Amino acid sequence: MNFVPPLVSGQLIARYKRFLFDAILHDGREITGSCPNTGSMAGLTAPGSRIWMSVHSTEKRKYAHAWQMIEADGTIVGINASFANKIAEEAWQSGRLSFLSGYTTIERERKYGRNSRIDFLFSADGLPPAYVEVKNVHFMREPGLAEFPDTKTIRGAKHLEELGDMAEAGARAIMLYVVQRGDCDRVKLCRDLDPNYCAAFDRAISRGVEAYAINCRLTPEEITADRLIPVDEPGID
Repeated sequence: MNFVPPLVSGQLIARYKRFLFDAILHDGREITGSCPNTGSMAGLTAPGSRIWMSVHSTEKRKYAHAWQMIEADGTIVGINASFANKIAEEAWQSGRLSFLSGYTTIERERKYGRNSRIDFLFSADGLPPAYVEVKNVHFMREPGLAEFPDTKTIRGAKHLEELGDMAEAGARAIMLYVVQRGDCDRVKLCRDLDPNYCAAFDRAISRGVEAYAINCRLTPEEITADRLIPVDEPGID
């Protein structure tokens, strides 16, 4: 996905109230902008970090600037969780999601389960329907190891239970983690931060749910899905 118009850079002053941040632009102006990530963003809010922002008209927005990327751990990290679905769809279109090869039709936000919506439903003649739930990942505590979740997520655990229901009903049920950073070659579950989510993941895998991850190449001009990386399954450290 390309950024049009291009992102502008600045220096982070602080992120606060989950939805807001202050920064200094390259021309010295201090601005307040919106943060499109309500999670903990652990490790990605250090004051003084270089960040990149999109700029929009304020006719329909309170703040012109929206934070999209940060330089952390020597790499560029995407912080906008809403981009994960678009990245995943582009990865499928470009053939990078080999586990979905053969599928020809995609539906977005399809109702299913217990009053939920699946991110993507893939279908094709002769293949079982494939329900795909997408999660954004940007948390890293050890070099090369992306972790999810970075905070407790009751909703995420619910999604895993419903994926398990689909798998037991004869469909393919897939959990796809989109890692918005290029310095990780493995995804691991944060069993210390959210044991309930991890227990739900373990149950889902035992019921036939598949788990995959793909990392990304990021520049201030674009985010591109790069390659599939392994997801640690139950009992693997």
